[in-house]
Amino acid sequence: MPAKSKAQQKAAGAALAAKRGETPKSQLQGASKEMYESMSEAELEELAETDRKGLPDRKE
Repeated sequence: MPAKSKAQQKAAGAALAAKRGETPKSQLQGASKEMYESMSEAELEELAETDRKGLPDRKE
C-alpha cells in the first residue's frame, strides 16, 4: 500500500528508523509514534519507499 501523502511517507520513514534502532523511540511524535506501535517493519518499509513525486503535502 503506497503512501497517500508526503506527510504519511515521512512519518513512516521516521517510524521505520525507530523500529530498526537507528533513532530512539522517544523522538517519535504523533502519527509516526502510532505507526511504530501498530505496523510491522515490512508495512512501514512499503509506505516509506513510496516515491514522493506527485504526492500532495497532506491528504485532504
